[in-house]
Amino acid sequence: MTEDTRKAGEKQLSRRIRKGGAVAAAALLAGLAAAPAAVAGPRGDHRGEVVSVVPVARHSRAEVARGLEELHVGTDSLRYGVRAYRVTYRTVDPYGRPTTVTGLLTLPEGGGRTLGLVSDTHGTMADRDYAPSVSEDARAQSYLFASAGHAVAAPDYLGLGKGPGRHPYMDTRSAVTASVDMLRAARTAAGRLGRTVNGDLYATGFSQGGQVAMAVGRAVQHGDAPGFRLKALAPVAGPYDLAGTEVPALADGRVNDTSGVLYISYFLTAQNRLHHIYDNPAQVFRAPYADRVEGLFDGRHEEEGIVRQLAPNVKELLTDDFYRQLTHPTGGFLAALRANDHTCDWKPDVPVRLYAGEKDTDVPIGNARTCARTLARQGARVRVLDQGDVDHVGSYVTALPKIARWFGGGTA
Repeated sequence: MTEDTRKAGEKQLSRRIRKGGAVAAAALLAGLAAAPAAVAGPRGDHRGEVVSVVPVARHSRAEVARGLEELHVGTDSLRYGVRAYRVTYRTVDPYGRPTTVTGLLTLPEGGGRTLGLVSDTHGTMADRDYAPSVSEDARAQSYLFASAGHAVAAPDYLGLGKGPGRHPYMDTRSAVTASVDMLRAARTAAGRLGRTVNGDLYATGFSQGGQVAMAVGRAVQHGDAPGFRLKALAPVAGPYDLAGTEVPALADGRVNDTSGVLYISYFLTAQNRLHHIYDNPAQVFRAPYADRVEGLFDGRHEEEGIVRQLAPNVKELLTDDFYRQLTHPTGGFLAALRANDHTCDWKPDVPVRLYAGEKDTDVPIGNARTCARTLARQGARVRVLDQGDVDHVGSYVTALPKIARWFGGGTA
């Protein structure tokens, strides 16, 4: 991994616009143009109901190409300029209570009136203002797929973007609910903007979002999003096997120290609100980190700042007793892992491509291989596409243009 990526923990591909691609950021931001006023939505408490649609960006094909080229992402699938909108819509929280959430809808500027839809789910982020509907830095992949001719729905997830509350990190069920409700909201919002989403759904996502994409595919195939038909599934570097691969890798060195500290502290503090893991942070975290760790994940801290205030590695972060749970989980920790595993335990009716990198020290490639074996046992058509000697972000950089070509153009 690059040093910047290590300091940041897990980052979206587009973070490189800010860290190493100022030219790309300038090129993309230069394309921002005036767009129609916000489109108000009807009131109500129905899941997926649109509350508002606010334009946030407009870019020409050339501007999208320049930005992606700075990130070393292939651009041969680009065909159109793009317009992007922040959609606020209704969903439910992890307890089933009504709430609102935001996401990014991106449409091609040109092509046919009727569009297929790409569901793109993002990776780990602690800063709510880095979410796709808020930050230009988190939109490169949305622009890629939209410029190729698709509508793109990129949910922020609960507690990120402009939604209320804290993000329930790695709570697969609520991430899927927000993502599926985003599909409904995207269809409605696109209609108000003069485009028709035809129901063909292509699901992808990176890192945390790779795991979410797998679960979204299952939900759609099982009928949780009426009117949508899963066509292809292409997650990248997802932690599909928490108990068997990802969590043990925090202890045996397969996950690098900085990312490991970020992931386990974020997971434990978030999951403790859903599964009783500890009464007091000191039962899990060593001093002085126990006194500060929960406050660091309030949605207002960037990953770099979080890891600077925590231990240099997982062993020095956790108490001896809890460190042993990484390889022998019990109690609430085991319940949290079980609740968020098994996203690959089903039979997709569509082709599945799992993209991963051999040198990924955030989400080891063993996650993809375990997922593929699980899917294959169910009779699924699945391939693990090893992106070679690349790190976590590198696997995404390499995979994105391949996924765009596989999904093809979505206009009619």
